Amino acid sequence: MSNPGWADWAAVEKIDPEAADAILAEVHRENAKIELIASENFSSPAVLAALGTPLTNKYAEGYPGRRYYGGCEHVDVVENLAIDRAKELFGAEHVNVQPHAGAQANVAAYFAFLEPGDKIMGMELAHGGHLTHGSPVSFSGKLFDVVSYGVARKSETIDYDHVAAVARTERPKLLIAGYSAYSRIWDFARFKAIAEEVGALFLVDAAHFIGLVAGGAHPNPVEHADIVTCTTHKTLRGPRGAMIMCKREHAKVIDKSVFPGWQGGPLMHSIAAKAVAFKEASTEDFRTYSHQTVANARAMATTFEEEGLRIVSGGTDNHLMLVDLQPIDITGKEAEARLDDVGITVNKNAIPYDPQKPFIASGIRIGTPAITTSGMKEQEATQVARMMALCLKDDSSDAQDEVRAAVKSLTERFRPYPDFA
Repeated sequence: MSNPGWADWAAVEKIDPEAADAILAEVHRENAKIELIASENFSSPAVLAALGTPLTNKYAEGYPGRRYYGGCEHVDVVENLAIDRAKELFGAEHVNVQPHAGAQANVAAYFAFLEPGDKIMGMELAHGGHLTHGSPVSFSGKLFDVVSYGVARKSETIDYDHVAAVARTERPKLLIAGYSAYSRIWDFARFKAIAEEVGALFLVDAAHFIGLVAGGAHPNPVEHADIVTCTTHKTLRGPRGAMIMCKREHAKVIDKSVFPGWQGGPLMHSIAAKAVAFKEASTEDFRTYSHQTVANARAMATTFEEEGLRIVSGGTDNHLMLVDLQPIDITGKEAEARLDDVGITVNKNAIPYDPQKPFIASGIRIGTPAITTSGMKEQEATQVARMMALCLKDDSSDAQDEVRAAVKSLTERFRPYPDFA
């Protein structure tokens, strides 16, 4: 078995061959299938190498220069690199790179300013929002008084006048912008004006699109928001993790909420990998990648509509789209399974005003970050969309075999880890 190049696999296989086999099988899956889950991407070998370092050994509660343990002089350097690079990338006044995941970043940001029972206002989950923006099954819905906004039925885009009207009536303490399944650019300046009018803090959850911001392919929410939370592993292409950016005036309360408020020791190996990812994101290659990600998404959306599948809101301005499958009479659950069988990975997803239950769903969510990392451009994105349409509209064995062969041909040319055989 070939060495993928980012770990000592001889040691792993010797100590734990079962775990090694499972890990390498996952690498093979990522190479052999077309990855279209909008929240997934492929980290570089350099990021993966940083993750697999002895920095995982080090306890480092606190912050650079203010630790509760000795021996932190080298991890201080690593964390400061990550902080300084993020500040430079996004024009942020203060950055905390310690949150373990996006949900942890959000909970720390919320409780820096809120008490249980305070009112928050975010995008409704069924219309493209996120669990942590007020869903009743999340801590956000259990601990806070939640009011939601959604998209207009006709345009399937945010109605800013409606958002403003709800905010004036409800007077939330925190107004949240951000999504897990919305394909249009947000008017951050308008949201900030609404928040200021009602006396709310304005938080942007930029988990999905922050990599596009780094590459100049999306407006920067840091220019408008009081707080920006984001993950580092989606369009930013770093390790699984998160960070919080904020105005300087909020720095102390944010840091205190992360540690000791909601987390213990930071994951220093992950912070090292974040530093590497931020350096990669500062390059011209990453800028090209970000713009190509959007171009690929637009090419796919156009092709789907040509094939008779409806794109929610009529198109996309970012890295993702929701495909409404009702015109071809198939559910999201069925589509996900059928596509997986031919080697294309997507996730079922509710569409706004969906008549189906969420576990069934009328749509699928499609994203282009991973295929763009693999090297695909508009030509291949268009080809993939046509392959998917054929698979979904024709369940004959001939059609499925044709798509399966096309997937194999593409993934032999475009794979995230070509050194792995």
